[in-house]
Amino acid sequence: MANINDIANYAQESARQLGIKKYDIYGSIVDETSVQVDKGEPKQVKASNRAGVTVRVWNQDNTVGITSTTDVDLNGVKLALQTAWEASLFGAKENVPDFSPESTAPVADIPNEKAPQAPVSRLIENLVAAEKELLAAHPAIAGVPYNGLSQKDIDRFYLNSDGALRTEARSYASVYLYSKAEEEGKKPRMGGAFRINRSLENLDLPACLKEAAEKTISHLNYQKIPTGKYRVVFSPEAFLSLLGAFSNVFNAQNILDKQSLSTPESLGTQIASPLLSFSDDALHPHNVSAETFDGEGTPTRRVEIISNGVLSNFIHSAGTAKRMNAQPTGHANIGAKVTVSSNFYHVFPGAAAEQEYSLDTAENVILIDDLQALHAGVKALQGSFSLPFDGWIVNQGVKTSIESATVAGDFLELLKSIIYVEKEPELTPGGVCPRIWVDELSITGE
Repeated sequence: MANINDIANYAQESARQLGIKKYDIYGSIVDETSVQVDKGEPKQVKASNRAGVTVRVWNQDNTVGITSTTDVDLNGVKLALQTAWEASLFGAKENVPDFSPESTAPVADIPNEKAPQAPVSRLIENLVAAEKELLAAHPAIAGVPYNGLSQKDIDRFYLNSDGALRTEARSYASVYLYSKAEEEGKKPRMGGAFRINRSLENLDLPACLKEAAEKTISHLNYQKIPTGKYRVVFSPEAFLSLLGAFSNVFNAQNILDKQSLSTPESLGTQIASPLLSFSDDALHPHNVSAETFDGEGTPTRRVEIISNGVLSNFIHSAGTAKRMNAQPTGHANIGAKVTVSSNFYHVFPGAAAEQEYSLDTAENVILIDDLQALHAGVKALQGSFSLPFDGWIVNQGVKTSIESATVAGDFLELLKSIIYVEKEPELTPGGVCPRIWVDELSITGE
């Protein structure tokens, strides 16, 4: 498979032959191995080595054509440039994308070494051992139906005809374990955990196993709860999933498309409790899959979005930044069109809380661990949500699993109803966040 310097040379030579003056290419090369097991035996083993590039070409009328290909040899790159040039003749004439003004600016200097990949046999051995230990953790644990251990190497690059050439490489390994407990006369219960790190050697499998077992066991003695208004505590993962579901609040592309709860005039307004601050920080030291540039070659950075409850910034591509008289923030994805998406959330306390809360002393509060059915239960343009969840009712540190329940509310009202942001952050797949206390939300029980 061609390396990135070869692809850059192919592009330069092919563009010269085709008379193309302005183009850019973004792509990646991914080497991935993953395994799943079932009752001590390999259930699925997958390995892939794949490449893909997206090519944009501007013609003399400054309209742009886009194409993508997995064929990254000389002929494939040349054909992609030719196809993109032909498509440019039919390109849109309004809000035409352009090179990022920061496509040649320096990027952050962070380690980008790849870790050596472990053999598949070792992945299987580790996962079989984890499954065996999880099954032995409690007599009621009958199986681990969802599990997986994977390792991945990623090489990314961006280049353009103005001389930009960016490359980076990353490795990371991840594991997930979701166990199922069954007891006679009771509903099956599940619990799980996920871990990610830069290599298999650094992956904390014992901690993942322990968390999965503890969560599953904690859900065995469940009870119904009455419908009503409750003080609610969101786990870090639950709060970040809700934040992601309503990311149109700070996504500049959504705002320009009028598909957002915000408008351009929302900047500088108070949209949340002063106790809440959060940033989108692709370069956060705990982000093991950190990227130093986006699909347009713009350097990634820390962008403070909510500061003490005030909406401070939107996330931008080069195109949205130009239209809103702002700076690109490193959040662009190149595809059939340029889209904008978040990188890695960092939620932390804003203003000092007048009162601190603790699950050790709180009474009759709902601790939501995991929100479900976000694809169906979130109305992102209305700001409302109604979501089933896994969690516990907590009384002075004693957690009792909830049989089944749904939490409902309005997202912007929820942000303003935050009464405490805990100080101790936790690392999740989507970012770093502490537990978030919300004064009152509607809970529908049995």
